[in-house]
Amino acid sequence: MSNGIESAFSVEGSGPPLFLIHGIGASRHSWDGLIGHLKHAFRCISYDLRGHGKSPLPPPPYSLDDLVDDLERLRAELGIEHAHFAGHSLGGMIGPAYARRYPERVLSLGLYSTAAFRTEDDSAKVRGVVTAMRSKGIPPVLATLKDRWFTPEFATRCPEVIERRMHQVIETHADVFLSVFDIYAETEMAPWIGGVTHPSLVLTGENDGGCNPRLNKLIAGAMPRGELVVLPHLRHAILLEAAGQVAVPVLAFLEKQRR
Repeated sequence: MSNGIESAFSVEGSGPPLFLIHGIGASRHSWDGLIGHLKHAFRCISYDLRGHGKSPLPPPPYSLDDLVDDLERLRAELGIEHAHFAGHSLGGMIGPAYARRYPERVLSLGLYSTAAFRTEDDSAKVRGVVTAMRSKGIPPVLATLKDRWFTPEFATRCPEVIERRMHQVIETHADVFLSVFDIYAETEMAPWIGGVTHPSLVLTGENDGGCNPRLNKLIAGAMPRGELVVLPHLRHAILLEAAGQVAVPVLAFLEKQRR
């Protein structure tokens, strides 16, 4: 058994199992919109990362290995031998790290709105956000994150969704939020991602500043079985803003793995 925590989780649908891994300061409910499109064909298992949602809050700081331990403990708890794994943002780093450690458990990977092959300038910008949050506090920096995550049109059309997302971040324990943001900022998959040989869907928004098409093209190119999809116009919060649009390539990719 892994040393991970007992994560809070939800299971919906039937079919091949699909683990869904959320990002920083979010929860398993980030996947609700997409699950609505997938549960007719897949057993969707979403869970809260440690310190998030209803999962336990062990003292930070956390490491990427800790998050992989948690995922393995959940898999073992559910008695699932093989599954598809997909993650958004930080979750898109946890999935490949899990596949690297437990390749025999993984049928396919989804890397959604994540980053690797960052330049020094790219990395400096991400670290700058973390530094600003540590010096000013998290709430004053949220406006910057909101603009990076959502398109202006969506912000006008669905302000209540954005308000809920901002409130969710503020409700996350500050030390937890900063710890997982550190993992996101400091993780660089470039040295090892080429060794992850599972079928992999690499997907991002056209206007995602931090997890942009340039970086995702490099990720897909480095992975022996990587496939790149760029969703027009979208920024980072693709699951909340456009679950239906995301579902089209995700379903096509997953259905292809059945053959």
